[in-house]
Amino acid sequence: MKQPLIEFKDFTFRYKSQTEATLHDINLTIYEHQKVLILGASGSGKSTLAHCINGLIPFSYEGEIKGSCRIAGIETVNASIFDLSKQVGTVLQDSDAQFVGLSVGEDIAFSLENENVLRKEMLTKVTDAATIVGMQDFLAAVPYRLSGGQKQKVSLAGVIHENVQILLFDEPLASLDPAMGKTAIELIDDLYNQNQKTVIIIEHRLEDVLHRPIDRIILMDEGRIIADMTPDELLVSNLLKTYGIREPLYLSALKHAGCQVLVSDGPCDVHTMDLSRFDDQLKAFEETYVASIEKQYDEKLIEVRDVSFAYDQTKVLKNITFDIGRGEKIAIIGKNGAGKSTFAKMLCGVIRPDEGSIRVDQKDYLTMTIKELGAMIGYVMQNPNQMLVKDIIKDEVGLALKLRKMTEEQIDERVSEVLKTCNLYAMRNWPVSAVSYGQRKRITIAAMLALKPTVILLDEPTAGQDYRHYTEILSFLEELHEKMNLTILFITHDMHLAIEYTDRAIVFADGECICDDQVYKVLTDPDIIERANLKQTSLYSLAQRIGRSPQALIDQFITLERGGKR
Repeated sequence: MKQPLIEFKDFTFRYKSQTEATLHDINLTIYEHQKVLILGASGSGKSTLAHCINGLIPFSYEGEIKGSCRIAGIETVNASIFDLSKQVGTVLQDSDAQFVGLSVGEDIAFSLENENVLRKEMLTKVTDAATIVGMQDFLAAVPYRLSGGQKQKVSLAGVIHENVQILLFDEPLASLDPAMGKTAIELIDDLYNQNQKTVIIIEHRLEDVLHRPIDRIILMDEGRIIADMTPDELLVSNLLKTYGIREPLYLSALKHAGCQVLVSDGPCDVHTMDLSRFDDQLKAFEETYVASIEKQYDEKLIEVRDVSFAYDQTKVLKNITFDIGRGEKIAIIGKNGAGKSTFAKMLCGVIRPDEGSIRVDQKDYLTMTIKELGAMIGYVMQNPNQMLVKDIIKDEVGLALKLRKMTEEQIDERVSEVLKTCNLYAMRNWPVSAVSYGQRKRITIAAMLALKPTVILLDEPTAGQDYRHYTEILSFLEELHEKMNLTILFITHDMHLAIEYTDRAIVFADGECICDDQVYKVLTDPDIIERANLKQTSLYSLAQRIGRSPQALIDQFITLERGGKR
């Protein structure tokens, strides 16, 4: 009989800086060699629960505890964080907070050094771990200079050899490209199966996590456990919609076709679920398809011609050429390290091209200052910690307005407007340091929206954001797009975002622009998917299962998800 490893009994926790408890009456038992997904929207309490498991509560985050939390039989309030670290290995959501080495190799080797592994054996293990996550060529690199996705890979590699019973992954997919996200889930599953670990995954990207089997899903909301059930049971319930979690795309498509999915259909895996009951509905659904017409944008806002750029003689952008029309919504996608973020910095004027030309609103970009470009192009960086400078949320959002000499009354009005839109108004007087990584992301987006730019460039806007909150932000951007003809560029790994909110995808791979086309065409091109480290969507898999054109199904799905608008 399996033994309990994690036991919460009538557990309540209140942070020292808060007046209300964050966790309420938690009763939860997780047994040895179980794989459990803790699911919930931002602010649901799932990360706080994770901090209780790995010992950061009460040792790093002080507060009031009621009830019991036992990890491997150890009552956490009576243990040290060192004792708990022997039981629980953690990959944090914020990779910067986890690095301890001065190089990638040193960081991966940290747990091995603590176990006094011989150097010769250690070097082999470090190289093997780095190779598994695709970072073998970066062992001498400084972790803080890596891209967000590369940092996440290093964090994953660092726990591969940890000699602990429990592995805890706090949003491990947040910054990874689609193919690497798939690999990460496979790697976690291998660690679970081969090393008999108990695995806890904290995520809101449900479909991606379900790429490999999960024993249980714990759904949280407002610090309480709402449900504890199997994936199949959760997928056929109404709980995902009620609590702001995105359901798998293939299930949404089946619902559009009028299919009522049951637990007995095995809905947690599109490749194996029973579709035989839905033949009539799917045939009728296919017959309603009308191909969309590609939008045309006559006015060129940004013209990029044969642009190249190198860091220390290493070319990271090679002969990039494309146009961006005024009012377009474009996804810039591709694998980690493909040059997407470098291009974003270039467009904002932080770095300038070595070769080629860029025109912005018919002006020569090279003659424009960073201030001039900044007034037109709002850039929201991937890592919110690199943008935040003020202590209080409302001061951060109003900082740029204050620097532009706006009156206090004007600033208050504009700041209140965007804070309400970004679901941050209730926190306006909170310290920035007191909110989660995902909430910090929303603060930086709010600060940029306050400037009302012509172009807004968002680098991984959905990383760390749950479905409900990022839908609110992106719906607001859609409103701005309609009212102001705003041009929106998303640098993203989130294929769901690309499908639902953009008209076109520009695909980067190894510093080159390898494709520029409608999203549904990009996501059904096997060559582009392989070269750019994308992955086939579950819609593609569903189309293959029912013998339908993937392009047609994805095109039809996009139209229906947008309420018939293209």
